[in-house]
Amino acid sequence: MNYGISGLSIIPVRKEPSEQSEMITQILYGEHFIVNEIMLGWCRVKLAFDGYEGWVDMKMITPLAEKTYQKIEHAPFAVSVDIFNIIPVNAEQTTMIVAGSTLPCWRPNLKEFSIQKEVFRHTGNITYKNPRNIRKVIIDQALKYFNAPYLWGGRSPLGIDCSGFAQIIYKMVGYSIPRDASQQVHYGTSLSFVEEARPGDLAFFDDGEGRIVHVGIIWEKHKIIHASGKVRIDNVDQFGIFNIDTKKYTHQMRVMKRIIKD
Repeated sequence: MNYGISGLSIIPVRKEPSEQSEMITQILYGEHFIVNEIMLGWCRVKLAFDGYEGWVDMKMITPLAEKTYQKIEHAPFAVSVDIFNIIPVNAEQTTMIVAGSTLPCWRPNLKEFSIQKEVFRHTGNITYKNPRNIRKVIIDQALKYFNAPYLWGGRSPLGIDCSGFAQIIYKMVGYSIPRDASQQVHYGTSLSFVEEARPGDLAFFDDGEGRIVHVGIIWEKHKIIHASGKVRIDNVDQFGIFNIDTKKYTHQMRVMKRIIKD
């Protein structure tokens, strides 16, 4: 087995080949990957979407032939934007999917997608390629995650971390950015002042040693949506994030970046 795809709503990806190892990211439904190594029932995979690598329980993988993998790799796809949705598998079975899931080989006129030789119908809300009013879509989708719990390595409404939040929201508008905040910060154009920021721009924050440790999405002037304990809205200025509950600064501003080209 050299290639695979997620036929489950969420697959945890772990740092080491063990259930006790920390989860470093998640594969959402319809996301495909390369299998680089197999060891004792575990596969070391590399995700096609962001190049992230880690270990997955082999039992969770839907294998793909190389020809199918290449077809998915080059075919257009849609992204589900409903927080939850149900995909009929057959007359007896369904699969739940979460926002940010991929619908590979999307056929917009039929509202269908395919995995292997199976064809599935999706009648929920999706984004396809670059939607109009990208900044509005970013904010509308980000606000749907309000109060979603923080989860290290999470990329879903059931639990999400700060960089997973930014990545998934950008995926919904056709932008592929890396998985970690320390990688995301290298994308886009730097802004000189907080006042220059527009809805959908990203703000990055560092620790005392200058390492990027947090990212959030600008909502409106001096407001930020970010995952810290939960997905929440706080104030932001040139100093950092000011928590509206504790009335204290929690994150130190490093830089603001504009990735959206408009």
